[in-house]
Amino acid sequence: QAQLVESGGGLVQAGGSLRLSCAASERTRDVFALAWFRQAPGKEREFVAAITWSGGTPFYADSVKGRFTITRDNTNMTMTLQMNSLRPEDTAIYYCGLRRSRGYTFGLRDFTSWGQGTQVTGSS
Repeated sequence: QAQLVESGGGLVQAGGSLRLSCAASERTRDVFALAWFRQAPGKEREFVAAITWSGGTPFYADSVKGRFTITRDNTNMTMTLQMNSLRPEDTAIYYCGLRRSRGYTFGLRDFTSWGQGTQVTGSS
């Protein structure tokens, strides 16, 4: 099973930016997509953004479109999430997830490996 390690979380004022990274521990030739999910206190884990590993096609939740950008580096097996114009409601633990099966749905069950998460806090 692939190991995923997130980094880059922190505290930022509203309107600020953060860049999250996810590093995969093994070759990802069997991976279809990587994604970011987030979970705020007392809420369900929700989809944020995903990117297909081969073609680099991005997908975004409506709540982050135009503010967040997801990219991947096949050579270094890393994925990043550039978060701009952060809002207090973006506060959550952000998790990196890996999907092996081909498909364009982004539910929790579609992703079989997860990182430990990194905390992002947007202050007002």
